[in-house]
Amino acid sequence: MPNNLKDHLNHPVFKVASQIVTEQNLEAYVIGGYVRDLLLERPSKDIDIVVVGSGLDLAQACADKLRVKKVSLYKNFGTAQFMYKDLDVEFVGARRESYRSDSRKPIVEDGTLVDDQRRRDFTINAMALSLHQDNFGELIDPFEGLADLEKGIIRTPLEPAQTYSDDPLRMLRAIRFATQLGFKIEHKSLEAIADNADRLAIISRERIMDEVNKIILCDQPSRGFKLLFSTKLLHEFFPEMVKLYGIETKNGKSHKDNFYHTLEVLDNISKATDNLWLRWAAILHDIAKPPTKRFDPEVGWTFHGHEEIGARMVPKIFKRLKLPLDSKMKYVQKMVRLHLRPIALVKGSVTDSAIRRLLFEAGDDIDDLMILCNADITSKNEYKVRKYKKNFELVKEKLRAVEEKDRVRNFQPPIDGKEIMEIFDLGPSEAIGTIKNRIKEAILEGDIQNDKAEAMAYMMKIAEEMGIETKK
Repeated sequence: MPNNLKDHLNHPVFKVASQIVTEQNLEAYVIGGYVRDLLLERPSKDIDIVVVGSGLDLAQACADKLRVKKVSLYKNFGTAQFMYKDLDVEFVGARRESYRSDSRKPIVEDGTLVDDQRRRDFTINAMALSLHQDNFGELIDPFEGLADLEKGIIRTPLEPAQTYSDDPLRMLRAIRFATQLGFKIEHKSLEAIADNADRLAIISRERIMDEVNKIILCDQPSRGFKLLFSTKLLHEFFPEMVKLYGIETKNGKSHKDNFYHTLEVLDNISKATDNLWLRWAAILHDIAKPPTKRFDPEVGWTFHGHEEIGARMVPKIFKRLKLPLDSKMKYVQKMVRLHLRPIALVKGSVTDSAIRRLLFEAGDDIDDLMILCNADITSKNEYKVRKYKKNFELVKEKLRAVEEKDRVRNFQPPIDGKEIMEIFDLGPSEAIGTIKNRIKEAILEGDIQNDKAEAMAYMMKIAEEMGIETKK
């Protein structure tokens, strides 16, 4: 951690703010995430400045000196914001807050610096650095945030039950910070989160998912999901994932715990990609295992069709969680639907026909699908994992070779419906669809090349079989 903090406050924003604060004899401080990240030696693009008095006036004065033309003033909230180069700078008047039980929107009054620090979510976010030249860079830390930072602890400035009940979003933020920073949540705080889990009901789904997506994008997201599960927060907004938990045994045969398997797949995929939606595909790939679970005395537990049922569940889950219902949802749905296909090839014989079909269906997402399937290879048996991963490399080689030779990724049959109607003088009909489909199948099976001349010759043969004559 840096020793002399004032040497690190060398950005023009701090110099200008310090000059104005000193000239006008104000109290103003850098507070929150910027101070935390400075002490952790992490980069930060957001500066929060709290002033005892008017945040709006100080923001305007700083903007004028820095020649910033656009300042956003939020008079109702007493806050102001502007961009300076690559930094997002926000000013707020020091305030104290009180809450009603049915809302996370506080009743706000002017307050002192300590009032403002007291209302912060965690001690590590309540530290402030003075901007007045008399004590420039001095750390004001009444709640021992620095000690918590050094110990790696997430703790609230006030009683945790009060902090989380007032603004339940802080429960998700606690878990997000613990996951991002690799910190522990103080035991008393963890208990308070579990006690207040049902308060999450007053938070909008959009705010919840904003925090959850930040957890998913952490280096080891399983840490966050284990905390969400143990505190019962996950049960409040994602019951389908909770249902994956647990092992059932019958006749001495058990299935694996699909909740922990999913978290393992999520951690695996997070080492390979920071694509949020591919990480969501990892979370949802086995989501339909609970509704498809059956016990067969001969083979044990089965989950037949969980990939197809899971794909059908994706839009409903996305809609309820207020996640985007656009191409991102379709992409996750496709990944869930196809996630068993490469694994089946790894386990069985790899025919060119199976490879062509996979390339055709996955299209440009084939590489992402392979990343997902590779992450899905989990077992306590290391020999088994090594064997699967070796076979997996063979499948990837085969995919490359077949794609190079047959060009079937996203392919459109070389003859379209309009052309078929023209050649045989037909209107739109079932026969057109049959001819098109048989040409596509012939190419995917490798009976003919993905080539216009071969497709045309094959089409004439089909037409003859169907008793369709060409236009005279």
